[in-house]
Amino acid sequence: MAIQKSDLKNRVLSKRPVFPFSAIEGQQELKTCLILTAVDPLIGGLLAMGDRGTGKSTTVRAFAALLPPIKAVKGCPYHCDPTSPQTACDECRNAAKLVSETIPVPVVDLPLGATEDRVAGALDLERALSRGEKVFEPGLLAKANRGFLYIDEVNLLEDHLVDLLLDVAASGENLFEREGLSVRHPARFVLIGSGNPEEGELRPQLLDRFGLSVEVKTPQDVASWVEIVKRRDFYEREPERFYAQWQDEEKALRSRIESGRKRLGDVVVPDAIQENTAKLCIALKTDGLRGQLTIIRAARALAVFEKQKTVSLNHVKRMALSSLRHRLRRNPLEETGTAARVERAIQDILGP
Repeated sequence: MAIQKSDLKNRVLSKRPVFPFSAIEGQQELKTCLILTAVDPLIGGLLAMGDRGTGKSTTVRAFAALLPPIKAVKGCPYHCDPTSPQTACDECRNAAKLVSETIPVPVVDLPLGATEDRVAGALDLERALSRGEKVFEPGLLAKANRGFLYIDEVNLLEDHLVDLLLDVAASGENLFEREGLSVRHPARFVLIGSGNPEEGELRPQLLDRFGLSVEVKTPQDVASWVEIVKRRDFYEREPERFYAQWQDEEKALRSRIESGRKRLGDVVVPDAIQENTAKLCIALKTDGLRGQLTIIRAARALAVFEKQKTVSLNHVKRMALSSLRHRLRRNPLEETGTAARVERAIQDILGP
């Protein structure tokens, strides 16, 4: 089997430590939203659009290395959760005994040039030709189950792959039917996309599938600019030493994420908060209820991450922009854009 370029790149980069997530400077909204998708995957993923060279890909890959490990069924290509048979594949669900192991959270890159077989899976041709057996060879969607699927330059993704992702994101399963072989397997993942808006827009159907959206901009102050360049230069010259300096911060952040996951169900969302978010979404004329659900989930994750037991109006205000800026219909006559409309509505309805 030919080695994919992305796989080869990952093998080369794995020889040195990944740039620490805690060391990333100047992208606080992106970092916060990534953390919240890890605390509560039901938020629905993250879209990061912005200037070239602002560290979008670096931030996502650094975050992947930070995530706490998970328990998975040993030998399962979908790394099913041994404590959740209802979300497991057929083989794990019907097994008499399951052996578990601890693995890193799956983080899979989806290359723009990937074929549908590479993404959804394919018939194992070697076994089909040599043994006459019809065996399913899992694709990237299988590998991303219970983890993260990352698409760089997501706005350049081919339409047939967008359609495939929409189907899987809606059902949480991938259905493979080809050459008389029918396989259905779990494919629940957090979708992370990044790109440059100047290179094209996303289809509205895919845009709506991202729970949160952030705009990544080039720093405008000298101090931040200099600090970012200094850290990156230090990392390139002495990666092990640079990483060692941030190990304590990485461990502390990983611990906060783990603790937040465990306590998420204990956080209270008052009825007044539900009513205020509903008023905000109605005022902005968002389509459907997904916007309000995202605000509530993101605000709850933020509250638990900050060790609060109740969602406050402050949590809602801080997450409303990321939850709604990509859900508004664009007005070609309005120069300020959707972000400004959301910010005005937050001020008018939720207060300063």
